[in-house]
Order: sequence, then structure tokens, then C-alpha cells
Amino acid sequence: MGAPIALSIAGSDSSGGAGIEADLKTFSALGVYGACVITALTAQNTKGVSAIHAVPAQFVTAQIDAVFSDIDVGATKIGMLANAPIAEAVAAGLDHHRARNVVLDPFLAASSGAELLRADALDALRRLTAKARVFTPNLFEAAALLEVSMAQDEREMRAQAEKLLTLGASAVLIKGGHGGGAESVDLLVEGESCTRFAAPRVATRNTHGTGCTLASAIAAGLAKGLTLNDAVSEAKDYVTAAIAAADRLQIGSGRGPLHHFFKWW
Repeated sequence: MGAPIALSIAGSDSSGGAGIEADLKTFSALGVYGACVITALTAQNTKGVSAIHAVPAQFVTAQIDAVFSDIDVGATKIGMLANAPIAEAVAAGLDHHRARNVVLDPFLAASSGAELLRADALDALRRLTAKARVFTPNLFEAAALLEVSMAQDEREMRAQAEKLLTLGASAVLIKGGHGGGAESVDLLVEGESCTRFAAPRVATRNTHGTGCTLASAIAAGLAKGLTLNDAVSEAKDYVTAAIAAADRLQIGSGRGPLHHFFKWW
């Protein structure tokens, strides 16, 4: 039996902290071989995004076909989609290749505030959720997709997650990292069940790539055959430790990345 394999379909971050680069680091750190499909190139650093170049949709399709025709992908993480044609190409590719264990991270904006998904692609993103094993919006993304105010407590988080389930995903993990309080709480809502994942909130500004890393860590767990609950639990622990170690890196002058390889150096 070969190594577990996960695929990241996402944008490239030239600073190395988020997107494809963060996903591949996460897969490697968690013992999973990583493949990738690049949807967009970004010119960015720890201070923000200065330019975005979307990959033509037909070339995104070519990358998907190349990977799935040769490699046994155990889980697929989807991040930045940039525009509607790319989102539609990804949806068609997932259908054609019967992709399994899809983790969909609705990448609407960078932590710097830069818009990473055109408004006209929101409907395509909503349609893509029906193909997801788990959908992983943060508080801002959940509110934007539902066109409501951001959840202020766990009761509102669960209610929004339940509404997002109607878009078709098997499960929704609504992430509370943008909230307040001493704990960072995520809620996994699946059917009638709701599982709470909490960790101490780490005092650091170096959190660039947190959402990408959590979603790819979940995909890594699913690729290894973990249950969804166990994959989320492992991912939450990994991300919390990577944030706690982030200040050791001292990358750039803005919001630095997590330390994906904190166990080794």
C-alpha cells in the first residue's frame, strides 16, 4: 500500500504562508503526499496582496485531469477559486473523476482584506458545496454566504452552520477564530449532531494561512482514513500548535505565517 495522497486545488501565495504552499507543507507535516492544481497566482507578502493572476479555466481542467488520471487521490482540499469559470471547471472536474473526501474552504478574502473571489462567483461557490464532505467557512465567510450578520456566539454559529448545510455539504465546520474570548471554538455540524472543538486562543499576529492550513490538515486526516471527527480534532491540534510556534519564524514585517514544521525545526 502506497502513501496516502491529498490534492490541493488553490491559489499560490508568493510569500509561502497560505494557499498551495501552506497546503503542501501541511500535507507533508502530517505524513501525506501532496499534489496540487493551481487556480491563481498572487503577488503577496506578509503585508498584503498586490496582484492576482487567475489561471485560465481550461488549464485548471487540464491540471485536474492530469492528476486524477494517474494518481489515487484520497482527499481533495479546495481553496481559492478566483472566479466563476474556475469554480465551474473545478466542480465539473470533481464530478468527472468522482473525487472523494472533498474539503471546501470558501476563500473569499485574504486576512489583509484583499478580495480573492469575485462577487459573481459566489453562486458557483454555493453550488460547489454540494460536492463537499465538509465545508469550512470562518465567521465572516458564513455570514457573507448567508447574507446575514456575523455570528456573535456559539448558538448563532450553530444556526448559521445548519443553514449552510442546506446548500448540500455533508457537514459544515464553522470556525470561530475571528471571534473573541479566551478560546477559539469551531463547531462541526453534521445532520442533527454538533461537535465542539476548542483550543486556547494564542496571542500572536502571525496567523497568515490559518484557514488554509486547517482545511488541508482535515484533508490529510481524511486521506489517511480517519473519520471526519478525528480528522477535525487532529487538524485543530496541529493548527493550534503551529500558531503557538509561529513567532519563532519571524518572517516579514506584517502578519507572518504559521510554523508548519514546528516538530522538526
